[in-house]
Amino acid sequence: MAESEELIELKFRIYDGTDIAHSTYGSSMTVATLKQKIVAEWPQGKTVTPKSINDLKLIHAGKVLENSKTLADSRITFGDLPVGVIIMHVVVQPVIAKNKTEKSKEDMQKLNSCGCVIV
Repeated sequence: MAESEELIELKFRIYDGTDIAHSTYGSSMTVATLKQKIVAEWPQGKTVTPKSINDLKLIHAGKVLENSKTLADSRITFGDLPVGVIIMHVVVQPVIAKNKTEKSKEDMQKLNSCGCVIV
């Protein structure tokens, strides 16, 4: 990390209210790198467990953060909070669930389509 780089104290809240990966991160760190750390530090014994960074979504201030952006690019607020720790929410959405959703959309298109036959 560069000397002039802003440091941000973050912790990540998962679906059951548990906070993980509480640490200080550089503003130049990418969201994908954060997700790798979260996957590595995921608590054992949870019913839902991410297998890769693609299974995770990080949410800050109501926005889903993009993997390719840095914390600074994502406009993570820092310094103006009285506590000093920023909490991000982590949503686990396994690839299996996404495939079911896509399949449902295809089925809905088939159901919503109609055809006419003129005899």
